[in-house]
Amino acid sequence: MPTDRKDELQDPKTFILAVPSKGRLEEKSAEIFSKAGLPLLREGARGYQGEMAGNGSVKVEYVSAGDIAARLAEGSAHMGITGEDLLREEIADFNSTIHLVSPLGFGQANVVVAIPDGWVDVTTMNDLADVAAEFRARHGRRLRVATKYTHLTTDFFARHGADDCELVQSFGATEGAPSSGAAEAIVDITSTGATLAANNLRIPNNGIILKSEAQLAASLKANWSDKARVAAKFILTRLEAYQIAKKQIKVCLRSTPNMRAANMRPPEIEQLQSNYGAKLVDISTGATAQGSSYTFILPVNKQAAFMDDMIGNQLFAIGEVSKPDFLYFQRCEMLERLLGRLI
Repeated sequence: MPTDRKDELQDPKTFILAVPSKGRLEEKSAEIFSKAGLPLLREGARGYQGEMAGNGSVKVEYVSAGDIAARLAEGSAHMGITGEDLLREEIADFNSTIHLVSPLGFGQANVVVAIPDGWVDVTTMNDLADVAAEFRARHGRRLRVATKYTHLTTDFFARHGADDCELVQSFGATEGAPSSGAAEAIVDITSTGATLAANNLRIPNNGIILKSEAQLAASLKANWSDKARVAAKFILTRLEAYQIAKKQIKVCLRSTPNMRAANMRPPEIEQLQSNYGAKLVDISTGATAQGSSYTFILPVNKQAAFMDDMIGNQLFAIGEVSKPDFLYFQRCEMLERLLGRLI
């Protein structure tokens, strides 16, 4: 007899990872796990089950992005990938239920307040609150705001004192509500703002409710057995090593005759680390006829300035420059943060 999800979570061998079942989120999720050395093997192009290569204890389930939030909320999946907007909107006790493990760098979009272009005197949320109060006094009803994000909107409007607004549930194209007369303003998600502009809407200066992107999130309500924690370690150490390496470059510097004549580790080593956020990961002192070598890991965005500093330097010669695929360190911060929430 097949087991239901609750039965699966009682099995200490089971770790459930929920990923989007289709679309760009599914493609980007598969891509990032593959690049992190954790390929997801789906059972058929449209199957709803799968596994993770190299770890038989990880069960992959393909479900809709909205259902992933529900699975994490009830604890029937250990981790899942979905938008932060869905997690914060659909999970009322978010802070005690969900741990955001890592942003994944795709699916970026903002949940925003949008008002008609014609409201020239409304530039901030305080202005919108004033307009709503005037609207109610004049018309005897609240200013309507169409949205699918009722929880996020309620909290945001309360923080800005916009109490004279009434939320209208949107089930279709929210951006069309003001022009159709269904609402006076909206709260919606946008990535470029083009759709808002096409409907003669704009965002107040402080009208961004949430900057969202796809997140790897963990459920604090799942059964975190020892086996599940081992699976989390397997996933997170590799994912973190990949994400760190993506932003770093490896540079090997060799000592010049001028430096070798000084027969010392120069203070310039410490200065380079301070100036460029570089980490000295290896020193080979006098190991070759070329003298000592110093291997640094530094942020990609510091590479050009670092190289400019090295060109013409009297103590160092630029050796090998490479882009690492993975960078492992003694501690996995992703794992430590998760385990800290599970205590």
